[in-house]
Amino acid sequence: MSGSIRSYQDLDVWNRAMDLAEMIAYLTRRLPAEEKFALGDQMRRAAVSIPSNIAEGQFRGSIKDYVKHLYFARGSNSELLTQLLLTVRMGYFTKEQITPAVNLSNRVGQMLTSYIASLKSKDSL
Repeated sequence: MSGSIRSYQDLDVWNRAMDLAEMIAYLTRRLPAEEKFALGDQMRRAAVSIPSNIAEGQFRGSIKDYVKHLYFARGSNSELLTQLLLTVRMGYFTKEQITPAVNLSNRVGQMLTSYIASLKSKDSL
């Protein structure tokens, strides 16, 4: 997240969150019919919420509001991770099938945590 950042679209965390949302869309299309509009919808909403909150937060006008939206994104990421793990418990996917999404979700979570810390330290100057 270094260099010249003019827009949320320049952020690595936003781009990885977009990749994650795309990955979740692919996975949820493979859920059984009875879950496509229940668990699948929840998963897609959580996944879409992550980059959306990163984008929305940047235009809220203050670092405090931006950080608040990054926390929302991090919460949605945790929700999504829980739902991914649930798909294995329910027998819809194997652990191996969700591993790439889980790994990317964990990475996005780490990136959000680092970005939040960075912004909070700038705000305290």
